[in-house]
Amino acid sequence: MARAPSGALGVFGPVVCIANGVTMPERARRPIAVAPNLPVNSPMQQVPEIGPVAANAPTRGDAARHDETPASHPPSATSTAVAAAGCVALLAAIALVVFLRPFAHDVVPSAILVIALTAVAIFAADLGWQRVYRRPSTGLDFALDDPSWSRTLVKYVGLLASVGLVAAAYWLLPEYRNRRYDDYWTALYIVIGPWLILAVPYFFAVDRKMREPRDGYWQMGALVLLRLRDVDRRKLAQHLLGWAIKAYFMAIMWGFLCGDLSWAFLYDFEKLDNFQATYDFLWRLLYMVDVGLASLGYVMSFRITDTHIRSSESTMVGWIVTLACYEPFWSAAVYPFLRYDTGYPWGAWLSYRPVLYVLWGSGILVLTAIYAWATVMFGARFSNLTNRGVITSGPYRYTKHPAYLAKNITWWMISVPFLPLNNAWDTLPRCAMLLGVNLIYFMRAKTEEWHLSRDPDYVRYALWMEAHGLLRFMRRLPLLGRIGFRRPERASA
Repeated sequence: MARAPSGALGVFGPVVCIANGVTMPERARRPIAVAPNLPVNSPMQQVPEIGPVAANAPTRGDAARHDETPASHPPSATSTAVAAAGCVALLAAIALVVFLRPFAHDVVPSAILVIALTAVAIFAADLGWQRVYRRPSTGLDFALDDPSWSRTLVKYVGLLASVGLVAAAYWLLPEYRNRRYDDYWTALYIVIGPWLILAVPYFFAVDRKMREPRDGYWQMGALVLLRLRDVDRRKLAQHLLGWAIKAYFMAIMWGFLCGDLSWAFLYDFEKLDNFQATYDFLWRLLYMVDVGLASLGYVMSFRITDTHIRSSESTMVGWIVTLACYEPFWSAAVYPFLRYDTGYPWGAWLSYRPVLYVLWGSGILVLTAIYAWATVMFGARFSNLTNRGVITSGPYRYTKHPAYLAKNITWWMISVPFLPLNNAWDTLPRCAMLLGVNLIYFMRAKTEEWHLSRDPDYVRYALWMEAHGLLRFMRRLPLLGRIGFRRPERASA
């Protein structure tokens, strides 16, 4: 890692501390320093601990056996080839709608086409080549054949009730009257009808092969039909949490994707004749890749493709530190207290030093590319606050949280809070504020790791990373050693 620049007060050290932490990266939309009033990506009421523990999760009795470092690198839920196919398909789809303009400048159908073409590429590889539908994690057994229209209809009632709850929340909460959600409402108007029709044959086809057909949809339907004695409250709570996650983040990510497509429609590619223009273009394009695949992840959640939600975060602290990074919570409750930008961007600082300007800007682009790469490796499985399969390849082969680490370092490089404006002392409050933001991401890393530690696949991956990870030395530090990966015996306590 590069040495912190002079005057940085050693601030990069705490950023690297995030590296001893975690898992699934957050998909903040823009670095705060560039758009401080936009989300980087309310405290919630206490949610009881209801996350399911896998049947083969480690317990105290067999902790010693599960605590052994795996002999080989654990496989990833999304293969590298599938992730690459998804990235290529996304870029090709963006190029299609931008240059061929099948919908002129209408961003909503263009975004729908981009998501659809990318999903086709990913699922064709996952189903046709990887045959993910045969994985035990899907809960499907193709040796079974137990068709039931009664179960299917109960599940469909559960689906309608779930959609109704989300619609009621959208209608009641003032946030969703903001114009930034207009493209999202247009997209829902286009897809909701066909989606509800196709849900019936999908439920029937999948239900007949499920080992445990009474899933979250069935639990929701049984509740609505007042079959209260049959309702499993743990499954129902997980179902509701999963829908809350999808409803909140789909609206945000879809707005970002449509905004990026609007930018691409109007972009003048003849301007790409100098480093500054190239930097601006690549930086925006990398974030378009990020939000495109993130949007896909929230939309395409199916058991047959093994992209369904296996468990959702159920702790209050996990929700608080995640929502703090997104609108409206970021602008209302976090940024006013952690305002760290100087108003003097890195480009102005280095504008008279062309070599350093190119090197510094290239470093930001490399880190942003790592951040986008981390999203690419999820394929169609990305989602905040959930477990949809453990990703161990790509940048996750070197650290458990490449997106968080890359993002937090870029904020220091973009906002340069360590530069004195009036005197050297005025850097201290700004650096402290950015360290506060870093701390939020550190807590997100820890809560995600504690959540995923219920999954034996993640335990194997985390133990392998403790022995082979790029930043494995961090666990030898006294404090970080105590708050590092939660061992199986503690995770199951």
